[in-house]
Amino acid sequence: MSKIVNKNTYLRLCSICCLVAVAGAAAHPASSTAQTYPAKPIRLVVPYPPGGGTDVIARTLAQKMSELMGQQVLVDNRPGANGIIGSDAVAKAAPDGYTALITLATHVINPALYTKLPYGPDDHAPVTVLAEYPFVITVHPSLPVKNVKDLVAFAKARPGQLTFASSGNGSGPHLGMELFKSMAGIDVVHVPYKGAGQAMTDLLSGQVPIFLNNFLAGAQMIKAGRLRALAVTSGKRSSAAPDVPTVAEAGLPGYAVTGWYGMMLPAAPPAPVLRTLYEGTVKTLKSREVSGRLSAEAAEVIANTPQEFAAFLKMESDKWTAVIRKSKVRLAE
Repeated sequence: MSKIVNKNTYLRLCSICCLVAVAGAAAHPASSTAQTYPAKPIRLVVPYPPGGGTDVIARTLAQKMSELMGQQVLVDNRPGANGIIGSDAVAKAAPDGYTALITLATHVINPALYTKLPYGPDDHAPVTVLAEYPFVITVHPSLPVKNVKDLVAFAKARPGQLTFASSGNGSGPHLGMELFKSMAGIDVVHVPYKGAGQAMTDLLSGQVPIFLNNFLAGAQMIKAGRLRALAVTSGKRSSAAPDVPTVAEAGLPGYAVTGWYGMMLPAAPPAPVLRTLYEGTVKTLKSREVSGRLSAEAAEVIANTPQEFAAFLKMESDKWTAVIRKSKVRLAE
């Protein structure tokens, strides 16, 4: 009888211990996740083709992040539909911190352009604004203009005859140029591409003469003399190109447009995962290698908090929605 009692007691004690262990694990899932993340490679989804500014910054980040976070960080290009395909892939991914989106202003522009999107406004979680950068109005050297005033005069004498490239309908470069056209009173025809890389290829060959591009993607070509920089679009001159005037200085007072890159996760990531990824990203951005590379190509590291990024997204959405309405860019279905 004593053996049966002891056996029953032992079994009850084992059950109690198991219950306590399960309860303990349930009570502290966050700490467990924080201790194990990242346990496998992290994928940075770029919703544009290789060669553009978004791709450049993602690959710059990935190399240093792999070193600092102790796991391989991979870049996955998912181009198409003005960034919608890649953004949708991230929105539908598991919110475990292993799939992140490297995005830009089109993330807040698309809802004002498209009547239907496959994801909603709350399907992505902000991590941080990686960097801000000026656009630069660049022209092929064959175009006989040396500055903004020359370009405006040349375009006014040839209404509807000049073309300008963009990285896609409704992209930051597109809308930035629409604002420029409106303020300058010129008629220049928009030629949308599926990403800045393809637009840059045709600009370099002279097939399209004008491109309001981000400085990060075009800096090397400008320095090499293969493109001519007329003006930067920011409110102040860029430290990477102090001799290039702003659009406002060059003859269009009040004009100012800047671009940005941000990192986002699928909605509702575990708090410790978000914190770990945020801290790793900020450390990467502030490293000498990454901050130096971005600074050399006119981008300024921001590295704000997820809460600050959320507030920034709201302001950007309001600004670009107003530009779209004023310029009467046709909303897509």
